[in-house]
Amino acid sequence: MISARSTLDTLLSVMACAAMTIAAAHAQKSDPAAGFPSRPIRVVVPFTPGGQPDIFSRMIGQKAGEALGQQIIVDNRPGAGGMIGSKIVADSNPDGHTMLSISAAHVIGPSVRKLPYDTRRDFAGVSMSYNTAYLLVVPPALGIKTTQDLIALAKSRPGQLNLASAGRGSGTHFAGEFFKYHAGIDVVHVPFKGIPEATNDIIAGRVHLFMAPVGSTVPLVKAGRIRVIGVSSPKRLSVLPDVPTIAEAGLKGFRFDSWGAIFVQGKTPRPIIDKLNRAIVNALKDRDIETRMLALGAEPAPTTPAELDKFVVKELAMIQKLANAAGIKPE
Repeated sequence: MISARSTLDTLLSVMACAAMTIAAAHAQKSDPAAGFPSRPIRVVVPFTPGGQPDIFSRMIGQKAGEALGQQIIVDNRPGAGGMIGSKIVADSNPDGHTMLSISAAHVIGPSVRKLPYDTRRDFAGVSMSYNTAYLLVVPPALGIKTTQDLIALAKSRPGQLNLASAGRGSGTHFAGEFFKYHAGIDVVHVPFKGIPEATNDIIAGRVHLFMAPVGSTVPLVKAGRIRVIGVSSPKRLSVLPDVPTIAEAGLKGFRFDSWGAIFVQGKTPRPIIDKLNRAIVNALKDRDIETRMLALGAEPAPTTPAELDKFVVKELAMIQKLANAAGIKPE
């Protein structure tokens, strides 16, 4: 027989549990970051494996995941100059469990194609991840050793040389078109599925020039499989100190930066964004990650979410201006 006292104790216990549940629900509502992340985080890289966004996302993800207490899993979704992977994040649940790690293709996209999302409205910045340059590379078999030699060859054979890119609307595409415009040369754009595919065809000599990312290209340069003749940054790179900048080679003022950044769905609550930002910024300040990035010719570039959002607005305007000058229109 159950005593009245036992029944009362049970009732009080149930009420206490209910009160704790309600309190937890209220805490979750007032602080969306409480209990976040509750499962592994997916970071969508909208390019093939082996490129800078992929390499650096894996570095950062491992360290940031340790701080967040959940694994960060890289999901490569290449295609359409980053649009396919970006749309996955734009359509994702805004709970911080899906991130986008992308290059300058993020701000180039609106200038070269009609997008199924709004670059400003549908994404919220978390942090910049790295900053570096592009390398103007050619096949060793082409016999070209300087930027001026390449320009002279292209002008002597208008429409006969091919410009490789990692896809229409990618950073490598626009960097190449930027070089083409400033050099005053007529070369044919050949888009590939990704950076590794474009690089392989440069090595094989099937295409003639490529504005390649530093991270995945330096090892090939040092192995003699690819020749770099210019750097898109305003100063030489420490990993390739003997390679002149394109500006030094005669195209004064030439500069086209390569960068990476991390975003989430635009409606993600600010407390969750801030929590992700802290983990990513701390990862970028880790000495081991900094050393590994520098060895690949890149610099960690941690920012606040607000700084990244302002940067995107500025870059969108700059890229559109360049697209207009180069005659590049959305398709």
